[in-house]
Amino acid sequence: MVPLILASQSPRRREILSFFSYPFTTIASSFDELSIPFTGDPIAYAKILAESKAASLAERFPEALLLSADTVVFKEGRLFNKPADEKEAFSMLSELNGSWHSVFTAMTVQRGVGALQRRVTAYEETRVLFHQLSPRELALYHKTFDGTDKAGGYGIQQGGALIVKKIEGCFYNVMGLPLATCRQLLAEMGIDLWYYLASSQPS
Repeated sequence: MVPLILASQSPRRREILSFFSYPFTTIASSFDELSIPFTGDPIAYAKILAESKAASLAERFPEALLLSADTVVFKEGRLFNKPADEKEAFSMLSELNGSWHSVFTAMTVQRGVGALQRRVTAYEETRVLFHQLSPRELALYHKTFDGTDKAGGYGIQQGGALIVKKIEGCFYNVMGLPLATCRQLLAEMGIDLWYYLASSQPS
């Protein structure tokens, strides 16, 4: 069985990958995301980051499959990455309030380095519409849910979903790991998640 490494410190990505029984370990990439400038294309930007995260671990773990991802929020030409602090998180919520935006997640699966390297990359887009929230509702959301570790300053899971009026596309993409794309890339590298379905439901 080929070792699988999730190159991410995101608890949401770890949770989603844990839906399957294929064993994996989590090792955060040391790649400096701020070293890559945004030039206007959110897809290209997310792909570069996802590939760079995998590449940063490839020499240490040449025999493992490295799964990396990067999620960005995009609206009207502006990128909403992880906010620097609580103040910026609230500012992002206010700007996204009552409108549509896109969530892009790029994913890379890589094994090996140099001439032996194999790497596949893909992305997924989900469109998200926020309710028009009152100042009180925005403040309650911001107080209750920590958005500083999430692109756009918000999360769609759990009670935080109250902020969302409508989505077009994959729910798990907004959480940071689109399942269909994840399955596609891993299958190209020899792991088919259909054979590792797991259930926590009682038998």
